Amino acid sequence: MTDRGFTRRSTLIGTAALVLRPSALIAADGPVITVHKDPSCGCCSGWVQHLQGAGFVAKVLETRDIDAVKARLGVPDDLAACHTAEISGYIVEGHVPAAALKRLLAEKPKAAGLAVPGMPVGSPGMEGGSPEPYDVVLFGPDGRRTYARFLGDRVL
Repeated sequence: MTDRGFTRRSTLIGTAALVLRPSALIAADGPVITVHKDPSCGCCSGWVQHLQGAGFVAKVLETRDIDAVKARLGVPDDLAACHTAEISGYIVEGHVPAAALKRLLAEKPKAAGLAVPGMPVGSPGMEGGSPEPYDVVLFGPDGRRTYARFLGDRVL
């Protein structure tokens, strides 16, 4: 009697599983950040790469009607930037550094989310030129406050 328990397919799948890095397995268990962006936006793609480099798992949804996404999620007009994301029940608007996101997820403040209004030079995804200091704003039903101040991706 021939044992057909191991097929070529199951062997390939098993081998692939052994090759995976443990860090990839750990990252897959963390929260996924869903990024809504225009398909032609390069700085948004740069921000996604910044997040991935910091260990985040990103799911990118491309849309030409990003304003509809912002309206649906309740992003205040004066905090709007070029892309909008969602993670663990929070809204993330604009070029928010991964360090601020990690802090948000660790502290879990009562808020709608974080925003970096506009497109500050030197923020993640907007590298190049002379970086300018910028604020990461925590916003929600209880108001707004500066959550962190950055120069590039470095906390000030």
